Amino acid sequence: MTLIKSISGIRGTIGGHVGDTLNPLDIVKFTSAYAMFIRKGRGGCGSGKIVVGRDARISGDMVRNIVCGTLMGAGFDVIDIGLATTPTTELAVRMAGADGGIIITASHNPRQWNALKLLNSEGEFLSKADGNEVLAVAEKEDFAYAEVDGLGKYVSDASYNVKHIDTVLGLKLVDVEAVRKARFRVCVDAINSVGGIILPGLLDGLGVEYEILNGEPDGDFAHNPEPLEKNLGGIMERMRGGGFDLGIVVDPDVDRLAFICEDGRMFGEEYTLVSVADYVLGHTPGNTVSNLSSTRALRDVTERHGGAYTASAVGEVNVTTKMKEVGAVIGGEGNGGVIYPECHYGRDALVGIALFLSSLAHKGCKASELRATFPAYFIAKNRIDLTPETDIDAILAKVKEMYADQKVNDVDGVKIDFPDKWVHLRKSNTEPIIRVYSEASTMEEADALGKRIMQVVEDMQ
Repeated sequence: MTLIKSISGIRGTIGGHVGDTLNPLDIVKFTSAYAMFIRKGRGGCGSGKIVVGRDARISGDMVRNIVCGTLMGAGFDVIDIGLATTPTTELAVRMAGADGGIIITASHNPRQWNALKLLNSEGEFLSKADGNEVLAVAEKEDFAYAEVDGLGKYVSDASYNVKHIDTVLGLKLVDVEAVRKARFRVCVDAINSVGGIILPGLLDGLGVEYEILNGEPDGDFAHNPEPLEKNLGGIMERMRGGGFDLGIVVDPDVDRLAFICEDGRMFGEEYTLVSVADYVLGHTPGNTVSNLSSTRALRDVTERHGGAYTASAVGEVNVTTKMKEVGAVIGGEGNGGVIYPECHYGRDALVGIALFLSSLAHKGCKASELRATFPAYFIAKNRIDLTPETDIDAILAKVKEMYADQKVNDVDGVKIDFPDKWVHLRKSNTEPIIRVYSEASTMEEADALGKRIMQVVEDMQ
């Protein structure tokens, strides 16, 4: 059983002992700490309102009830937007003029996990400093709750899915007319969560014909919910049967996005952002940002359009912070996360889908043909499970020492940049593992590089 407190929120498995998992008492503790943080005017705007949204996880109803009750007990009015995507909840905070928001989702983690993701009044994730302050308040457990006349009110408002869709369809680079004329037919794997609720509305608005797989939002995921090729045999087989222009895959909270070509081959999760950025940069020249674990292809495409590429530490808030610093017009993460500031500073699969379909319609080509226009890189994604005895700092220091003659970036873990490839080791924010990502011109070479580094780590344990 696991409880992880990090820049990505409070995440854990459901059940078990207090302090070890995401259980009712710990949910109250961390929700209270967030409420105290907002009450002090840190990250809030003084409205006294907090938005709560959740994905369709089996534990979501239980967690939502505790979160909403705790916030009301702390004197905040709760706007419960119900089953909603992470980007929908982010937008709802801004639209409602709220002090902040709590998203109840464990993103790509399996069904036994859930999490509290904490937002500021801009509908953006808390900074590392603010997140650490919330954790410090939680550890003190010095909470003060409202007296009876100061209790918060509860409002249920399910209108934000439609508002989110309307916002996306209204973006200047989302060419609804061109997409309608293209008469696309797509297959969607909604992984039994909120994608099955919101994506039909988006596709209807774009005039796209579609078939939804795993569309029942019951949280009983039909397969491992991380949108990786090894988990997507069902939709890939459906695509190979023909009749579709594109396959669309999202994770349970719909902030990650992967495409499948018309012939059933993966477009490449890393190339979701690359392809959308290519379209955006073609109309809006500027800079881009992705994290250290993302493909070099974004750098290549950005420079081809005359812009400058910058890498950030892993974590959405790190990407958005760097995007603001360099004035990026598009950015995100190689895990299929598209961040388009014209809409909002958050990963948003709806934005990615609408921009990608607009690009396909403008170019008049197949998805596989579009993919062939981008630089060919291959990323191997490996992992090392951590034990209580693992000394991560010693491991990273050893790797850094071994490759001191190469270009090394230690902003987030250790990334070794060779002239024609790279490898990045870092502790995950969401799971008790070390992620080992490596990229080269062939998958064999990328995997060999990653395995070589993994052996160094294993020899130290």
